[in-house]
Amino acid sequence: MDKFLYEPDNSMIKQSFEAKEIEEPLNGDGFGVGWYHRSITHQPAVFVSVYPAWNNRNLRYLSSLIQSDCLVAHVRAASVGDVSESNCHPFHYSNYLMAHNGGVEEFEKIKRPLKQLLSDDKYLWIKGQTDSEHLFALFLEYLEVKGTVYTADDVADAFEQMIDTLKKLMNDRGITEPAYLNMVFIDGERMVGLRYATDENVKPLTLYYSEGSKYICEEGACYMVPANGSDKSVMIVSEKLTDIAEDWRMIPDNHMVLVYKDLTVKLRKVTV
Repeated sequence: MDKFLYEPDNSMIKQSFEAKEIEEPLNGDGFGVGWYHRSITHQPAVFVSVYPAWNNRNLRYLSSLIQSDCLVAHVRAASVGDVSESNCHPFHYSNYLMAHNGGVEEFEKIKRPLKQLLSDDKYLWIKGQTDSEHLFALFLEYLEVKGTVYTADDVADAFEQMIDTLKKLMNDRGITEPAYLNMVFIDGERMVGLRYATDENVKPLTLYYSEGSKYICEEGACYMVPANGSDKSVMIVSEKLTDIAEDWRMIPDNHMVLVYKDLTVKLRKVTV
């Protein structure tokens, strides 16, 4: 885990106090890490804290001793919701994890009508105050319809249904400021990243991906090398972890990147 959190030139820890590609460079309102060991359980492990990621001794100790073939990390700059563990990403439901960068302006105007769309199960599952967790609950309602056997395409469908409902709620309540939805969903076997803004005339926040290569960190230098089979990897990142431009591809505006169980990658335009 430390090869993602600490070792790269633009590591997640560095992004917690010096993010380069967003207006506010400080993300000191907590952090979270989720990872999978499917040989033990399909449920992910989750570690969150309200302390800044750059100043958490436990994270520093643990990260060099944790190995996983699927993980997600997030550093938070609080917008909607208090600085509390229940508001830290990634959010966990069943064997699913979701993290979000961005936000919904004037979220309080749509919070009640959004919650009225939720089943009792999802309504009671929500523990925090963030727009992110509420949107995840809405997304889960649409994904659940797909059943227990689903694909990355089904996940993308659920994202589009969530976006469509959100835009209708915003329109009904007269919210004109764009919502920024950079979200990633993982379940230990597949992953979908969303780069989206509800106003097509504004640029979504940055989101990159890297595929089909092996990620290596040696003596502080991190880079991608060609790989096949089990050495292949796919990463979705808000900011490039290294300065090697050819290692990273920007996800186009208002698109999703779908990562399948075999690590096949596909780009898909959001059509709502």
